[in-house]
Amino acid sequence: MTELTVSRMDFGNFMRGVREDAHQTLLAAAAGLEVSRQVIMRMEEGSPTKLTGPLIKLLLANYGASAEIRDEALRLWSELTEQDKMAKAQGNSKGFWKAYTDQVAPAFPRFLRLEGAANRVLVHQPVIVPGLLQTPDYRRAIIRIDEPDLSAVNIERLLELTARRQVRLSEPGFRLDALISEAVLRHCPAIPAAMAAQLRWLAEIGERENISIRVIPWSAGPHRGLTIQPFTLLEFPHGSSGTALPTVVFVEGAIGSLYHERATEIDRYRRAVASMRAVALTETDTRELVLGLAKEYAL
Repeated sequence: MTELTVSRMDFGNFMRGVREDAHQTLLAAAAGLEVSRQVIMRMEEGSPTKLTGPLIKLLLANYGASAEIRDEALRLWSELTEQDKMAKAQGNSKGFWKAYTDQVAPAFPRFLRLEGAANRVLVHQPVIVPGLLQTPDYRRAIIRIDEPDLSAVNIERLLELTARRQVRLSEPGFRLDALISEAVLRHCPAIPAAMAAQLRWLAEIGERENISIRVIPWSAGPHRGLTIQPFTLLEFPHGSSGTALPTVVFVEGAIGSLYHERATEIDRYRRAVASMRAVALTETDTRELVLGLAKEYAL
């Protein structure tokens, strides 16, 4: 339920602002409620917590919030709890990805929650096709590289998870921008026939108005994409508070993952995006290159 996730993030962002205006640390805020620091942190990042209405009121009192700020916070909290009740009644309050958490890295469910709430996703990938654009056969080959002993049943579950993520591509108001290296097209994790089908799909889906796929050719010369890790930049719609939800950058590593939210960090990634866009092929030229390579794979 996208609205529920956005409401959680909106409420958490608002409460973070109230805490910072009160010049209180996470530790001090937690101590006032006799909860752990992680509880306050999770609330502010938009994750579900065990906090209740009375505890929210106590937290606002500890922050010394004005009546106007308190009323707005409680309005957002009421909106959140109502949506939570509706989601539970529909049986989907925990998100579709909960059924697959035993098959993904511990940090990935948070990414899936954020991806499900974002209205714009920009992905930089220098090695493999981004997950939202992978065909089943290509995805199956990638899974087998990472998990060669994974059972056929669990492979199919991961394919199902990818398919459910890809529903976003057809939702109104959602946009995907992908900046990929030419190496992505030439690396061959799957058999040639699967690679040909994958590239044909990239060319086809890239014609949608809400999807932009641009390749950075090997001939591009120096650019930030050569020195920065693969990342996904997620932007979100405004919450009902009227404030913009903070942009988040997700960086997935072989061992662990990072989330960046500070403005200075986001600016670095935006500058990297600008550097890559300056040397990337146009969407039309990208499509021609992709289809040409698809034909080579099909030979």
